[in-house]
Amino acid sequence: MTDIHAQRILILDFGSQYTQLIARRVRELGVFSEIRAWDMDDQEIIDYAPHGIILAGGPESVTEENSPRAPQAVFDLNVPILGICYGMQTMAEQLGGKVEASNLREFGYARIKTEGTSALLKDISDHVENGEKFLDVWMSHGDKVTQMPAGFEILASTESCPIAGMFNAEKNYYGVQFHPEVTHTLQGERLVGHFIHEICGCESLWTPAKIIEDQIARVRAQVGDKKVLLGLSGGVDSSVVAALLHKAIGDQLTCVFVDNGLLRKNEGDAVMDMFADNMGVKVIRSDSADLFLGKLVGVSDPEQKRKVIGNTFIEVFDEEATKIKDVHFLAQGTIYPDVIESAASKTGKAHVIKSHHNVGGLPDDMKMELVEPLRELFKDEVRKMGLELGLPYDMVYRHPFPGPGLGVRILGEVKKEYCEILREADAIFMEELHNFDWYHKTSQAFVVFLPVKSVGVVGDQRRYQWVVSLRAVETIDFMTARWAHLPYDLLEKVSNRIINEVEQISRVAYDVSSKPPATIEWE
Repeated sequence: MTDIHAQRILILDFGSQYTQLIARRVRELGVFSEIRAWDMDDQEIIDYAPHGIILAGGPESVTEENSPRAPQAVFDLNVPILGICYGMQTMAEQLGGKVEASNLREFGYARIKTEGTSALLKDISDHVENGEKFLDVWMSHGDKVTQMPAGFEILASTESCPIAGMFNAEKNYYGVQFHPEVTHTLQGERLVGHFIHEICGCESLWTPAKIIEDQIARVRAQVGDKKVLLGLSGGVDSSVVAALLHKAIGDQLTCVFVDNGLLRKNEGDAVMDMFADNMGVKVIRSDSADLFLGKLVGVSDPEQKRKVIGNTFIEVFDEEATKIKDVHFLAQGTIYPDVIESAASKTGKAHVIKSHHNVGGLPDDMKMELVEPLRELFKDEVRKMGLELGLPYDMVYRHPFPGPGLGVRILGEVKKEYCEILREADAIFMEELHNFDWYHKTSQAFVVFLPVKSVGVVGDQRRYQWVVSLRAVETIDFMTARWAHLPYDLLEKVSNRIINEVEQISRVAYDVSSKPPATIEWE
């Protein structure tokens, strides 16, 4: 079997918000890449034996004392190097060039002129004017290289940044002051492709089919003939893990699906139908709606609701797990961004940290070893794997759904009555988004239940009932989001259907708040 990790690109992170994008671009081109901190140990870099190294960007200034530098092993390995923004600047400084603060900073769109004949920009241009080639790129810099190291030539330039790129053809060292990994740099994918394929000589071994084949072999080697337990939520990550493990170990896998009463309409039945009935996966369904709703009585604070729901899930999962004898492994849907953020939180190098737990807080005496077949993968790779494994497109590309479910889409106290109303309204919204071909144009959409009543008129009768709000956003990274500009006829159809078909609702609003300052979820 081909070792899909044998040809790999090492990405050293200096703190840029775009570093994960670089890794994703490399992987989209079929080559395995990993992100490590800029101060990775020299011997570890040598032992890692990358086919090429990318020095990513960062918020620091090379001109400041004690600012980050690339380990010396990077330049001793004799492998191709691509420096991006800060990565280019520290490369220049460390190899004998000079970096200075610029009196004219560039952030955003720029048109750069390509210079020389480099393998990196071979046959790449967006515009040709008077025989000169130009690229549309995304710049982001306050400092600039003012003197290149010996042996380097100019790769690209702008009026304010005469050395917007540099290269040493003999050593295969390249530096660019712009970001090829973002979509605003129109030829960015081709540039990265030239680096990893032509310059580093990597083949496209990292594909969904080969990743599945590799992970099946790894799971079988780790698990042997032992039993594996998985908490199945119906979300993308746990669904892909279930499908992958079932293919790898069959009946050795048992899934526990906790129905907490806070799921969307028919979701519990859909999960059981998909995995238990169609795929033959062993799934234990715990119908625990009354338990969860009972513990939420009188709880209205959003954080407290999350804690109650999370702790109750752990109790139920643990109770079901202890019924299964001789389980040695616990499977989780941990994905690569979780691993990166967890490592960053331990080292303190990340500027933005989020806490991450999959099935957290399980008792120590369970003594189960973890199986995490997705921990090397980004979300888009997980989705592609799901399709390759035969999961339906609409399941794999469904919108994110919060762990506490409808519990944080019902403002204030959660009641069974509110859950039923919200489920019906949300189902109508999803159905019409699909009908109008807008579901996959939005990144996340849902209905929020507001615990206030409003006067309405239905027929000749006064109706005094509940208010709901529609929410739909467009985003790439979920760190920022713009409210989706849905067509008026879609909003009108959804509003009319909800008010006519759900008699407990008298008014429908549409949330036009972007993030920031608002959050995507209301709680």
